[in-house]
Amino acid sequence: MPSLGEPRALFDAPCEGGASAVHTEDKRVHVKTFGCQMNVYDSERMGEALGADGFRNTDSPEDADLVILNTCHIREKAAEKVYSELGRIRAMKVERQRLGRDTVVVVAGCVAQAEGAEIIRRAPVVDLVIGSQSYHRLPALVARIRAGEHGIVETEFPEEDKFEHLPQRADPVRGKRAPAAFLTVQEGCDKFCTFCVVPYTRGAEVSRPVEQILAEARRLVAQGVREITLLGQNVNAYHGRGSDGRPCSLAMLIRALAGIEGLERLRYTTSHPRDMTDELIDAHGREPKLMPYLHLPFQSGADRILAAMNRKHTAAEYLALVDRIRQARPDIALSTDVIVGFPGETDDEFEATLEMVRKVGYAQAYSFKYSPRPGTPASTLDSVVAEDVKAERLKRLQDLLDAQQAAFSTSLVGRVLPVLLERAGRKPGQLVGRSPYLHIVHGDAAPELQGSIVPMEIVEARANSLAGVIKGL
Repeated sequence: MPSLGEPRALFDAPCEGGASAVHTEDKRVHVKTFGCQMNVYDSERMGEALGADGFRNTDSPEDADLVILNTCHIREKAAEKVYSELGRIRAMKVERQRLGRDTVVVVAGCVAQAEGAEIIRRAPVVDLVIGSQSYHRLPALVARIRAGEHGIVETEFPEEDKFEHLPQRADPVRGKRAPAAFLTVQEGCDKFCTFCVVPYTRGAEVSRPVEQILAEARRLVAQGVREITLLGQNVNAYHGRGSDGRPCSLAMLIRALAGIEGLERLRYTTSHPRDMTDELIDAHGREPKLMPYLHLPFQSGADRILAAMNRKHTAAEYLALVDRIRQARPDIALSTDVIVGFPGETDDEFEATLEMVRKVGYAQAYSFKYSPRPGTPASTLDSVVAEDVKAERLKRLQDLLDAQQAAFSTSLVGRVLPVLLERAGRKPGQLVGRSPYLHIVHGDAAPELQGSIVPMEIVEARANSLAGVIKGL
């Protein structure tokens, strides 16, 4: 299962932040989000559910009656990072208690799902541990804690659809929404890659019904959203129920969403090569609202390692798939996930990974040293690769990927690209937006253009962004 990984700064998808809730004057909630885009979406939905129950958001945990850590379990030492944060929250809670103010502490997300009651044993400051499939129950569980209960663990996979029990997407607290939004359409994974915890923390593949997704998308567009990124741990395995009761593919869903007036751009992440169908590939060539950017993890360029990972594709099959995608959309930018130092990886097998990168040519990539996840099949494998070897391989890989990323960015200089202006920049008179290829683009622009898609000539490729000048307005 590919990760929804932590993007590099050039592409700047959110990794940590708070969710917004509806304002009241009674209770305050602070949500800190770790990890992937789906966690960002989940945090926002938790905030909306709590907002309907009278909570309002605060950026300061010291001011919060309720603190939620929405956690990620993909990265190495993810759980230890959470425990370290809980140590700081414990000190804050003690100080608030000294002032006569109580704080409810919640650990949510994938670390919660994986560790369960162990979190409360190690960090008694935690009042509630709640898995990613149960956050629709959050207001009721918080009410129980405020009534005197402690140490609640809610990590079972409930039978009910959490999305049906959540409130409608709330209107933003301040003005319009940002013009780009995430929308989860699929959760869980049935692939069982041997290195991955997702099937255990997010469960089996589940797809939301088409009409439910369309209704949420229409509401987002009515609130000012121009671009939607469809999220799923294995998003191109989407098979939600259509209006006729039959399964609908991701390509069919994209076609339906593209018909929403005012929705100008669509993206999706993360994909598995096995689910990249001809129909979906064709959509990249036929649907102008689908942006020319695709995250398609290959993980290793060596067939023996791919088999040990249970990826169920070969290096040659991946390369053939890339050729078909580029035939459908020649200008598409590809990104990927790569793991180095998987147990037993030889020097020659690592060289095969480098060769895969050279053959494909990536606009962007997420690369990692292998680290075992408790409970996964790979964590029991012998032939562990030494840490210094993994570090040396990762550096060589990242040097190659960085050069490819720089080359792709430089190739855009002189081109005029449609850029969605999303927010104010750091400099006066500057707005920051995104290219079709997901780059951050900085440029001088009038504030009333925020939320608009404007033509910008790219004049400079910087280390972590592009600089552009508006043309033709």
